[in-house]
Amino acid sequence: MSKQEYTPESAAIGVEQAISSFGGRWKLVILFHLFGGNMLRFSDLERAIPAVSQKMLTQQLRQLERDGMVRRIVHAQVPPKVEYELTRWGQSLCPALDALLTWREKLGES
Repeated sequence: MSKQEYTPESAAIGVEQAISSFGGRWKLVILFHLFGGNMLRFSDLERAIPAVSQKMLTQQLRQLERDGMVRRIVHAQVPPKVEYELTRWGQSLCPALDALLTWREKLGES
């Protein structure tokens, strides 16, 4: 499979679309909590991100699930147990976000 050739315009559009996939206020925080193979229950995420409302956390997780970055695992038990983990696609974001973070640190040094 050959790599797509980009024009400056199509590259900008592609990056903009990629960034919008995780552009919600809490999506990146959720992703960083799930990186490294972490599987967390909804209540674990609530405790880890105390500033987010339950409604907003639910919305952001649903969007990440819809976009194929997060997998929601429902265990058939009482009380219900729901866990979240990154898909391979979601985990593949880690190096790119790590590179952005490193780039930002270097920007601060200049």
